Amino acid sequence: MMNPIELKKAVGSGLLSFPVTHFDDQLTFDEAKYRRHVEWLSGFDAAALFAAGGTGEFFSLNPAEIPQVVRAAKASAGKTPIISGTGYGTSLAIEIAKAAEKAGADGLLLLPPYLMFAEQAGLIAHVKAVCQSVGIGVIVYNRDNAVLTAESIARLAEECPNLIGFKDGVGDVDKVIEITTLLGDRLVYVGGMPTHEVYAQAYFAAGVTTYSSAVFNFVPALAQRFYGALRTGDQATVDEILKSFFFPFVALRNRKKGYAVSIIKAGLRVLGQNPGPVRPPLTDLTQEELTLLEKIVQANGVSRIAAE
Repeated sequence: MMNPIELKKAVGSGLLSFPVTHFDDQLTFDEAKYRRHVEWLSGFDAAALFAAGGTGEFFSLNPAEIPQVVRAAKASAGKTPIISGTGYGTSLAIEIAKAAEKAGADGLLLLPPYLMFAEQAGLIAHVKAVCQSVGIGVIVYNRDNAVLTAESIARLAEECPNLIGFKDGVGDVDKVIEITTLLGDRLVYVGGMPTHEVYAQAYFAAGVTTYSSAVFNFVPALAQRFYGALRTGDQATVDEILKSFFFPFVALRNRKKGYAVSIIKAGLRVLGQNPGPVRPPLTDLTQEELTLLEKIVQANGVSRIAAE
């Protein structure tokens, strides 16, 4: 496992992604297919992979399944760091965090606690308790009902040496600028909006130069090409890929609630891979929507042969 400083450096070095979690027809974790998928993704130079993250259906996995997913990812990812999801209430988040660390996770992504909105003091206590329960690096995910202020993040960074990252899923770039300006290089900053590529240029200007890419699951070469164009200032390529792939992809994703996850598994099916269905309460794409996604993928030169 990496120490927190090593993980921080790795996360900031390139594009990130979070593999979908494969299920069989009975919605049981399909470890063999998952391991093949992680092994395939690790060949496309991801800086780190998030196992059992949001796109990995963390919310539908039971606590015993999460370390199982982490162990499978670690066994298949080679030298690519594996960051496990954790979350829910403080006690359960600590339990999952410790189990993920024991399973070999290099770090943790702390997702929002279950349902409740809380004051800053409560959120600080929650994050601090999880950080202090493990020795590996922790990235806090700002979104939904867990939005920490710049002052709160600064306090946590001072009190928790293994808090190494801040991931934003809110989209208030002015707040992100406040955090990056206040904390400087104390943390690594990760973009975490749904299909973050359509927000990436604004975040780059705010000092957030890496992000987690969901589409990396099924078009990793295209995702890396887009990321490379962003990093080098190749605006023509950025605009081309936004118009030909990401804008129509987002329009399809926005058709129904929960499709931010479902459409990624559908992308793998388009390429002839079978990650299995999403678990309820999510729903899979319809056949019509799957056909539309296939046209988007094919229009960008991605074929089943290329995926294989």
